[in-house]
Amino acid sequence: MAQNPEAETYSSIPLAQLAVAACKAHGISRVVISPGSRNAPLTLGFTNDPYFDCFSIVDERVAAFFGLGMSQFDGIPTVLICTSGSAVLNYFPAVAEAYYSRIPLVVLSADRPAHKIDIADGQTIKQFGVFGDHVSFSAQCQEDCGPESINHHYFQEALNIAFSAKRPVHLNLPFEEPLYELVEKPLVNYTLLHTPTQVAAMQLPVDFLDDFDRAERIMIIAGVMPPESVSFETLDKLLNDPRVLMLTETTSNLHHPKIVSGIDQLIAALDSEELEQLRPDLLITFGGMVVSKKIKALLRGQAPKWHWHVDPLEAYDTYFALKGHIQSTATHFVNELPEKQGTNRSSYQEDWLTKRDNFRENHYRYLAAIPFSDLKVYGAVFDALPKGVIMQVANSAAIRYAQLFELPENVAVYCNRGTSGIDGSTSTAIGHAVSSEKPVLFVTGDLSFFYDSNALWNNYTPANFRIILINNSGGGIFRILPGDKSKANFTTYFETVHGLRAESLAQMYGWGYSSANSITELQQHLGGGFWKGDRPAILEVFTPREANDQLLLDYFATVKSGSIKD
Repeated sequence: MAQNPEAETYSSIPLAQLAVAACKAHGISRVVISPGSRNAPLTLGFTNDPYFDCFSIVDERVAAFFGLGMSQFDGIPTVLICTSGSAVLNYFPAVAEAYYSRIPLVVLSADRPAHKIDIADGQTIKQFGVFGDHVSFSAQCQEDCGPESINHHYFQEALNIAFSAKRPVHLNLPFEEPLYELVEKPLVNYTLLHTPTQVAAMQLPVDFLDDFDRAERIMIIAGVMPPESVSFETLDKLLNDPRVLMLTETTSNLHHPKIVSGIDQLIAALDSEELEQLRPDLLITFGGMVVSKKIKALLRGQAPKWHWHVDPLEAYDTYFALKGHIQSTATHFVNELPEKQGTNRSSYQEDWLTKRDNFRENHYRYLAAIPFSDLKVYGAVFDALPKGVIMQVANSAAIRYAQLFELPENVAVYCNRGTSGIDGSTSTAIGHAVSSEKPVLFVTGDLSFFYDSNALWNNYTPANFRIILINNSGGGIFRILPGDKSKANFTTYFETVHGLRAESLAQMYGWGYSSANSITELQQHLGGGFWKGDRPAILEVFTPREANDQLLLDYFATVKSGSIKD
């Protein structure tokens, strides 16, 4: 964190002073700055005020995901500051992720004055509104920043929305030269005006209560949720109803003996008759995005009679059957549910939990029998997770493999599922680790890691940060997905076969490095020194490139039948 020990000084530009004063008044203290000249008034203002924790990240795309990881940790907005021109465009992937994952970011993009746009002046583009509908507020500030300036209103509204909507906002700030001058006293004042919010006591809709009463089979699906969103006691009340079958994912961070935590493991090999038996009368959903494509395909093809989504802000029609939106937290919703009388005859929950237990047993038998492969490696990694670790998981194959395993209750799981891209997973994990006192483990595939390798270029990564990189020399998920793998262009344009290793990157950035080429070597590292040391470290696991797809296909068949192929 960059702190200036000298006395406070201020940019001579009032608009820059306003930005600093507004963020301070709203209690926003984290600022990620990418170097530039046009943003110098902001950089000087924030770094000269000891209230702010300032981080310098050169690559704007990395900087934005780094800030996203910080806000993902505690839900408090992080400020992103960049210079004019293409710099702000590099924020877009993280802004989109923040929007769909409901993570608050405050983008302050420096710009040239309006009369210098589109006259062939250097480093200028049309910056205002560049994020379109992927921010919850956007404004073009004025150069004039007197007491009656509309800029005060813009900051007031933008920062209030960032907190209340938990989404990114964007303010575009034009600055004219000179950019580096300082003054000893502020030229503007900012008064925080809280927008009053009245939260009415939530009552469950009558239509929903009718559906809940009539339903014989109730399925609940929980998507992405922060840890400790719903207590064990609340889940206990919900799952005491034998009509209720609850499906969760690793990113739901929910644990209870009566939930199904491996959706694909349960439904992948079911026949049409079994799928019809699983089909619910009433579907209740809460949380964010769901990883499983199989459950989406099932419920879109065999729609429930009624679907209600529970969320304080908005409703997702993920399964094309949405009937209503219950504006509530999951906990408050469950506490408001009436106790259903005379439901002991239902065997919906019991029948599917019995299948779950049988499939889990076959899961472990299969893992023990198969050769060294991606699936076996993920199993070994998840078995060795230290107590209390925070686990960030990259998108693509990594997060999909994670859904097949039952993870420990004391491990918090995060993944950028808003847009499900591989582009900023490493940067997000490092930003999260900087904000958290707990150790953070990032589990990733090779394409995601090398795509975002600039994430390692910073001075803030904690010594207890660890990366486990499963390197199968290409985009292994494309071997799992449908497609003709025999065509000549498959390995180049889909699988993207490569021979890259992470060792040289670790050496360049001063990280620890170790590797494994067998399950024995992997388990030795996981059982010993990998978790120790005074610097961040990478464990790179080299797995076969071509065996994984068939092993995964056989896995789903074996989980159901219990019969292992020779």
